[in-house]
Amino acid sequence: MKCVFISLLCGLLGVVAREKDQKGKYSVPKLDVQDPTLVLDSKQTLVLNCRGRWRLVWAFPAGLELDQVQVEESACGRTGQHYCSRLTVARTQAQHTGLFQCRYQRWTQKSSSVYVYLTDSQQPFVDHSDMSPDVLYMTEKRPLVIPCRVTHPNFTTVLVKSYTEVFIPDQRNITWSSKQGFTIHSPTLRHINLFYCQTVINGVTRTSRMYLVHRLVSNIMEVYLNSSGPVETLRGKRLVLNCTATGELNTRVNISWDYPGKYNNRGHTSKRLLKLRAHLQFNNILTIPEVQLSDQGLYTCRVTSGENTKQQNVSVIVYERPFIKLKPKKGCVVKVDAGQKSYKITPKLQAFPTPEVIWFKDGMVAADQCSRYRVSGSSLIIRDVAEEDAGKYTIRVTIPEYGLSRNLTVTLVVNVCPQIGEKEVSLQDPGTVPRGSRKTLHCTSHGVPPPNIKWLWHPCPSKGRSAAPRA
Repeated sequence: MKCVFISLLCGLLGVVAREKDQKGKYSVPKLDVQDPTLVLDSKQTLVLNCRGRWRLVWAFPAGLELDQVQVEESACGRTGQHYCSRLTVARTQAQHTGLFQCRYQRWTQKSSSVYVYLTDSQQPFVDHSDMSPDVLYMTEKRPLVIPCRVTHPNFTTVLVKSYTEVFIPDQRNITWSSKQGFTIHSPTLRHINLFYCQTVINGVTRTSRMYLVHRLVSNIMEVYLNSSGPVETLRGKRLVLNCTATGELNTRVNISWDYPGKYNNRGHTSKRLLKLRAHLQFNNILTIPEVQLSDQGLYTCRVTSGENTKQQNVSVIVYERPFIKLKPKKGCVVKVDAGQKSYKITPKLQAFPTPEVIWFKDGMVAADQCSRYRVSGSSLIIRDVAEEDAGKYTIRVTIPEYGLSRNLTVTLVVNVCPQIGEKEVSLQDPGTVPRGSRKTLHCTSHGVPPPNIKWLWHPCPSKGRSAAPRA
């Protein structure tokens, strides 16, 4: 029993020890060099050894080709449970200068690295002068790096602009690093030009590769679509949406679409760039050859340039078939007062595609009867409403290409204020009428609706007094 307990205890201690070993000594791979930098003469052989708990991989400078590197892997450690890897570069060259990194294959963030200088007095710069010029993009308020790295940490350099102006590191706005090159921390328009780096080795002036600094512009002036409102279409028709962005000269933009059928490859895009006098115009056209009901929804055009983003949205409505829906808005009888400046008869109309609309008054085309009648969309506008405008108005809505037609008739009643025809006559003296005789008085009135007439009698007043009228 005691032996079993001791065995279990030893097993637990072994597990703890292994876990500690994983989290401790080889939590990251170990290189056989202690210093973060290594200086060798070029044409020497570079050998780096790395050891870790899991399988290892190497990363090395871009100037070093894969076929120039030899990697040997083996099991190592007292029990052969560790992984060892040896990297060998025979006959190194100045352009191989850079960061060599050993890391775990599955956990690439766990790594160890060393920066190797491969010194060559004939080629002090990693990117030498025989290389073709490189383009560097400058963004205002972001540091600009002129990457003229050197092959020895003690080489001193200066930055030359356009063969004439020399910049010396001031450790404030312009700093120097043998592993990076020159860094201009607050670049301005002054730094848009041709640059190279220069050093003097054994009395001989050496220069780096040329670097052309180009200013990146990311000012998106405007973004708009070819439709400002919802887009309506029929199933099976072709849908074309054009997204246009304008930007300053030198601006580069990326235009992308989000829409219901994007991930089913329902549409395709085409691009076009126009250089206008003062700006650039970018067009991105989205086309869906035959839209389906599933293509209905929100379409978003998104334009990005640097950190700037602008977008425009449009809703697409897809109908199964053409249609006309027509009904009165305020009933089939509407009323208006004579003398009103204008009146609009507007039915509720829904139709697609856009229909043809004609208004009739009492069976004749309204616009032909009076210049005061005007059609706007589906509405009939009557200016300076008069009594003769009363009548039956009929709207005829047609979509000829699909043979669809609908009619709706509305009766317009024009209210007219009552007027008395004998008003001026009634103010005249009717003359003397004998007592007991019959006298007929006339009152002619007109109005819509017909007015009610009420007579009032004013008895003769007594001398010195006035009498109140009696009904």
